[in-house]
Amino acid sequence: MKSKKPSTSYTVQTDIVLPSETNSLNHLFGGELLSRMDRAASIAARRHCNQIVVTASVNHVSFSKPIPQNSVVSVVAKVSRAFKTSMEVIIDVFIENPETEQKEQANQGIYTFVAVDNSMKPVAVPAIIPETKEEQLRFKAALRRKQLSLVLAGRLDPKDATALKAIFE
Repeated sequence: MKSKKPSTSYTVQTDIVLPSETNSLNHLFGGELLSRMDRAASIAARRHCNQIVVTASVNHVSFSKPIPQNSVVSVVAKVSRAFKTSMEVIIDVFIENPETEQKEQANQGIYTFVAVDNSMKPVAVPAIIPETKEEQLRFKAALRRKQLSLVLAGRLDPKDATALKAIFE
């Protein structure tokens, strides 16, 4: 299986925030944003592995800024690291002011997807070859996040979490 670059999975979904998608403060519902993030991330994961993918976990989401009604929102997703059958996808959310065209990051999320066959059995995915400095940093951090998650779930002995040990040495 040939390795791929993160740019292969690059996905952008751009949309406007409609009144029916907002809360009583006229900001985008958090659940609506999570749905948009999940869709963009699943497309990125599928582009990486060319397989059916399922969301395994939502590892982290930060709601840094509210997204007002009528904002143009871009959800940008890219695979940051691939493991045996799973992929970590980082999603960045940007708000664009249509009058000034100025963009600012509003939110970020990290999701994990697993590639599966038609019987829902996990299948192998291609490795990732990070190119940019940011991709390299995200690639390294993905292993730390995965090991921490496995340690907390009791599926990895802390003594075997080599990427986590490196932080404290």
